[in-house]
Amino acid sequence: MNAFNRREFLERSAILSAAVAAGASLPAGAAEAPVKTAARAANDRLRVAVVGVRGRGMSHVAGFLSKNANCTIDVVCDCDEAVIGKAVDSIKKAQGEAPRYEKDIRKVIDDKNIDVVSIATPNHWHALMAVWAMRAGKDVYVEKPATHNVHEGRLMIEAARKYNRICQVGTQSRSTTGMRAAIEFIHAGKIGKVDLAYATCYKPRNSIGKVDKPTAPPASMDYDLWCGPAPKLPVMRKGLHYDWHWIWAYGNGDLGNQGVHEMDKARWGLGQTTMPASVVSLGGRFGYVDDGETANTQLALFDYGSSHMIFEVRGLKTDDYKGVKVGNIWFGENGYVVCPSYSSGLAYDKDGKQIAKFGGGGDQSHFDNFVKGVRSRKLTDLNCEVAEGHLSAALCHLANISYRLGKETPFDANLTELAGTKDAAVVEAVSRMKLHLTDNKVDLAKAIGRVGPKLTIDPKTEKFTGSDVAKANDMLFREYRKGFDITEAV
Repeated sequence: MNAFNRREFLERSAILSAAVAAGASLPAGAAEAPVKTAARAANDRLRVAVVGVRGRGMSHVAGFLSKNANCTIDVVCDCDEAVIGKAVDSIKKAQGEAPRYEKDIRKVIDDKNIDVVSIATPNHWHALMAVWAMRAGKDVYVEKPATHNVHEGRLMIEAARKYNRICQVGTQSRSTTGMRAAIEFIHAGKIGKVDLAYATCYKPRNSIGKVDKPTAPPASMDYDLWCGPAPKLPVMRKGLHYDWHWIWAYGNGDLGNQGVHEMDKARWGLGQTTMPASVVSLGGRFGYVDDGETANTQLALFDYGSSHMIFEVRGLKTDDYKGVKVGNIWFGENGYVVCPSYSSGLAYDKDGKQIAKFGGGGDQSHFDNFVKGVRSRKLTDLNCEVAEGHLSAALCHLANISYRLGKETPFDANLTELAGTKDAAVVEAVSRMKLHLTDNKVDLAKAIGRVGPKLTIDPKTEKFTGSDVAKANDMLFREYRKGFDITEAV
């Protein structure tokens, strides 16, 4: 496989757009495997490899150990040997035999006995592992966000189509009965035409501390392998694990962490199946000085023309918004729907009277849905097929691009004017955000944040349009490190 750098991406994007429109697919490579297309019976046991088991990966272990799934977990893969114990013990207890341990994902992909690769690694590995696995004839369950940058999502879709693979993204609200009922209620017009979805990630995040020199990765870890396609940077933070979320080279901030769940539901409720016409974002990292790079306070507006989405991140202590801290609100002509969790919600009329209640379901439903799709070979059986996961992750990346390209400014300025919007909901949201920061003893006159440019997008090419967008388009993809390469459809 050949490296594909950002310069080539810009030069060849027009060709890619034409290829996508024509249904083109990833080229065959040396690692290409025979395509397995036959449906599989419910009693045909699937063999699974779980990659990344320190945190979220344990939910994957539980999901595939469920009796409903009828799977065996044959392999546990993690580049840090110190974190595999809990997973190995759980699998051995359930299956009577310990799984094989592999440190390198490439050895897992070479195993012809593995049917499914389940990915719960840091964000920067998601797309490459998924593409490698699908090239090798594996079906893939990949954690949210599907990607670390926008263009990776298109590559994943093309790989899935080329190799006839089943690929599900782990935004599990897509499969809970409560959330599905709430979305069906909205789509049925029960609160009238919905023109605004408001998504929130009010999740307190403490300072990650500050170091004055690089720290050593864990001795039990292959750090080169952990970095994979991303830059191999000195670890300029106290903790390597989890705190990578707040470092741009590996993570996407809380917008692309917890936030992608709520972003996905917001778009789903609006019935939007493309990228927006424009995006603008503002925010900053306030309340402490640490080694984190991403915003802990952020506001983004997505304009679809007929409807809008607003997304808000708050990493400092805060009250809820209309009963929601981490969740969604959809505003319609005749009322609104509030969903404060992955699987519950309430509907109100325009006078605030409760008219419906929704609830039920959990994580296991999403794993079961994926396994159903693996057995049937029908993309329509999947509740969050990779094409859906790509769009929701892309929204996070688009907002972060606007934010990162923003001008530094004190936060006592007229932020909405600087962001080029007069949207009433955004004006109100900015006012509440400033009050929130003041409540956390942030001096707005001294607090320097960023106000991003309003970026317009062509949903067909999935590129920014207009003048002076070269830097923005350059951020849609990045060059991978040599040895950790990905290919594209041309």
